Amino acid sequence: MILNNSLKLSELHTGQIGIIKSFSDDFLSLKLMEMGCTPGSKIEVLRAAPFNGPIMLKLWNYTLCLRKEEAEKILLEGNGTV
Repeated sequence: MILNNSLKLSELHTGQIGIIKSFSDDFLSLKLMEMGCTPGSKIEVLRAAPFNGPIMLKLWNYTLCLRKEEAEKILLEGNGTV
């Protein structure tokens, strides 16, 4: 179940950290999980390109870049201050 007040990964700012809770798109969730974005994983925003460009993330021990549209589908626990 997805709550309306869930924080999206795309809403975090540089330096903020979140824990992946769930996904709002079942089709995209498989692709994201294959890249290591699994529920319970800690994810940190390293950089965000301007004008809705890609977001650079630290996940596990590697860097991952996602489109803003993909980051909007990742729902996080808490308020981005883990």
